[in-house]
Amino acid sequence: MPIVPARLEHSAEGVPYSSAFDDIYHSSDGALGQARHVFLAGNGLPQRWQGREHFVVLETGFGLGLNFLATWAAWREDPGRCTRLHFVSCELHPFTREDLACLQARWPEFGALAAQLQAQWPALTPGVHRLHLDEGRVVLTLYLGDARDGLTQLVAHADAFYLDGFAPAKNPELWSPRIFHLLAGLAAPGATLATWSVAGEVRNGLRHAGFALEKVPGFGSKRQMLRGRLGEGRGQLEPTAGPPESARHALVIGAGLAGCSIAERLAERGWTVELIEGATGPASGASGNLAGVLRPLPSLDDNRMSRLTRAGTLHGWAHIARLRARGLEVRAEACGVLHLARDAAQDAKMRAVVERLALPADHLRYVSAREAAQLAGCAVAAGGWWFADSGWVQPPSLCAANLAAAGAPLQTHFGQAVSRLERHADLWQAMDADGRCIAAAPVAILAAGVGVRALIGAESLPVVSARGQVTLLPATRGSAPRVVVCRGGYVSPEVDGLRCAGATFDVTDEDPALHASDHAENLTKLEAMLPGFTRELGAVPLQGRVGFRPASPDRLPMVGTLPQGVVSSPSAGLTGLARQPGLHVLSGYGARGLVWSALAAEALASALSAEPLPLERDLWEALDPGRFLLRPARQGAIRE
Repeated sequence: MPIVPARLEHSAEGVPYSSAFDDIYHSSDGALGQARHVFLAGNGLPQRWQGREHFVVLETGFGLGLNFLATWAAWREDPGRCTRLHFVSCELHPFTREDLACLQARWPEFGALAAQLQAQWPALTPGVHRLHLDEGRVVLTLYLGDARDGLTQLVAHADAFYLDGFAPAKNPELWSPRIFHLLAGLAAPGATLATWSVAGEVRNGLRHAGFALEKVPGFGSKRQMLRGRLGEGRGQLEPTAGPPESARHALVIGAGLAGCSIAERLAERGWTVELIEGATGPASGASGNLAGVLRPLPSLDDNRMSRLTRAGTLHGWAHIARLRARGLEVRAEACGVLHLARDAAQDAKMRAVVERLALPADHLRYVSAREAAQLAGCAVAAGGWWFADSGWVQPPSLCAANLAAAGAPLQTHFGQAVSRLERHADLWQAMDADGRCIAAAPVAILAAGVGVRALIGAESLPVVSARGQVTLLPATRGSAPRVVVCRGGYVSPEVDGLRCAGATFDVTDEDPALHASDHAENLTKLEAMLPGFTRELGAVPLQGRVGFRPASPDRLPMVGTLPQGVVSSPSAGLTGLARQPGLHVLSGYGARGLVWSALAAEALASALSAEPLPLERDLWEALDPGRFLLRPARQGAIRE
């Protein structure tokens, strides 16, 4: 469902108010006092997070964000704080950035923190959004949408719960037995909860979900509040902390977008990373193009591809912004992307997608052929989708920035090709062709592009090599098109005196040489997008580049622990997968390496560190590299 922002309203007493729920956002006795007394003290904070590697708070209603700001401030002021604070929250009707800034200005003591939050406030699109704050030490994971859906989709082990929806009489769906059981399913052993509500149905529902409760003095005019703890022996069995420091050591094989991204994400979490690459530097293979496109691919039913490409695009641009904020150069420009309709039928479908998804107009809107031409600065073949917050990225610069951001925890081994992987004494060893061990670690991550097929454990992955040829055309600064244009292919604006046009996609050709026929195909696509454009090129000599991209049969990436085989339990009637211990993969990116790389790396790094995931449960499961063993890939050509 589309996200409908909250309205900025106030009660007669000046308290922020929601006419949709006919209720105020916080106690009239004081929002900050309520946050500190009810939610922080009610969960034994800050004492309970002290000495922990990470601590997870889960909140049922983000609202004004004040509980988050108060928790963040308390964490900053505590010398014994946990290393990393995760705050997970759901919100059906989030405020716009402007309204949030107006509301949070009431608490100037949080001014600097609120400014950080507002600067990263996401596009109001459905699903999970991840914000990295306080130099990555505080992580806010927001689910925008109905909490009844969000709590089924979140993957987290919560140590403390803030139950802070509108009053049960005003918003009963957020205080239902189903919600309480979902919370218990997300709880770590020993998890606590706190809420200002002591309503009988709330107490009964929480007790039935497994929480032991007590009434304690409330805040302000409320005589009592509720405090609880998950019953003995209840809670998720998985560890609530990451692996011990001695085990936070990983081999990453491959230094393209996938490998450099996961190296940076693990290094930020304090992991030691050994990055191994056969070439003499990063981005030597499919990630070496002059420019690629970072934009989503919507659909009428908002299917997995639509949701994943939207999440990957938003996360990718946010990651670039964080790298730039650290002073690292990433060659990229959110100049906008036009996706032109190929015919009248697709034009009608594009209009319907925009109307049905109702995404923010600065993320997706339909434009006519006339407006599209104005945006591009030249004639175009049709109207279509306009992604104002998307654009082009130079992959080698992104790889270099990721490696620079990784810093001291990263050790690089360039010019050393891995011939095979061996496992000895709980360590994965990367061996060269002469049988020498390049490096060893308890965790190994295969991010070697199409080379993943030759390494141990990857035999069960249906990865194919997709040859792509890009044509490079001379261009002058400011020349048309001024934006990225797509329609069966793509063309970029001018980058370093050139523009990219392409790209071909062929899973049957292993030839690394440039093909004149592929240049012709790229120019045909270009002419179909921008009528008359190729005539102005004249007889210029055509340059280009060939790359081989790892593709999967369902066009989705493969992210996670490698399967070892199918196992079944006849008595239970269950079928599952045995896994390769400590062996993981990042592959199958196809032509969307820029779209997948940042989000996939954050997801895998979070899973390896036992942290909340940055995407919904069903999307994470859709990326499982073992899916093709349980659901064999359909025969036929792979297409992009």
